[in-house]
Amino acid sequence: MKKRVLATVLVVVLALSSFIGCGKKEEGPLTLVYAEVNPQDTIVGQVAADFKAKVEELSKGQIIIDVQYSGVLGSENDVLDAMLAGAGSADISRISAFSLTSYGAEKSVLLSLPYTFESREHFWKFATSSLADEFLNESYEKKLGVKGLFYGEEGFRHFFTKNPVNNIGDLAGMKLRVSNDPVMNGLVKGLGASPTVVAFGELYSALSSGVVDGAEQPIANYKSNSFPEVANNMILDGHTLGAIEIVVATPVWDKLTKEQQDILIQAGKYAQENNKKNSQAKEDAVLKELKDNGCNVVEVKDLAPWQDAVKDVIKDNTKGLEDLYQKILNFK
Repeated sequence: MKKRVLATVLVVVLALSSFIGCGKKEEGPLTLVYAEVNPQDTIVGQVAADFKAKVEELSKGQIIIDVQYSGVLGSENDVLDAMLAGAGSADISRISAFSLTSYGAEKSVLLSLPYTFESREHFWKFATSSLADEFLNESYEKKLGVKGLFYGEEGFRHFFTKNPVNNIGDLAGMKLRVSNDPVMNGLVKGLGASPTVVAFGELYSALSSGVVDGAEQPIANYKSNSFPEVANNMILDGHTLGAIEIVVATPVWDKLTKEQQDILIQAGKYAQENNKKNSQAKEDAVLKELKDNGCNVVEVKDLAPWQDAVKDVIKDNTKGLEDLYQKILNFK
């Protein structure tokens, strides 16, 4: 009799344990961390917000995008290094389109070459083409550690300085901040200035203390990061269109279901379309505000001297990729 009672109790305990165990296995929404080095009120910050909103809408709240703005997770390069190493601190990140070049994505360097894109329209013809898909897939096909989801842009990049610059000659001898990127180093040298590597998070203090005399950024990022406080002069040379790429870590992507992958892709198309429609207007509004607040903004009326100064940079970085580069130019 005692054995029967004991057996009955054991069955009940096992049943309860199984029930409780099943409860523990129930999983909540999937949370993906998205890294953005700029504040939310920038053009790229809005891309992140649009992507987040659409993912959560399409997934009915089953996928949450946790956007970490303003470099909370580190610099763009730090985040990318961590993603490629499988550190897991970020699942998705907005990077400059050329950032993967040094990791083996050879094609992406073409998007950073000076004066490649004549206009936003030129860029968007490329970014929404089948050729852009070829560029996006390169890092995944080469097993570099991330997969490209979509392209966007943050506006043309311009130089800003502590002292006024009215023409290309005024840049001579200036120490201009660059990221550790050979194309940008070559560009600055070609313009007669001295490239100085400074982490983006340290740029404000570097300008304030005189470590560098200037730098370059898209207009919206220039304002949102308070750079006019320490370098209130901008020359609109538009040397590079700030092409951006949103990437997801390969281990994260590969673990998603087909339905979840489709949601990220569809949300990317939505964020990309909003970026395409709104970036020019946002930039125009910021530029007007800068001028109204006393920023010394100089228009470049003749780009020919600037373009001539960087011909070698383009030649050196298109070797073996001349035909592919010409395809990009053909979207003009």
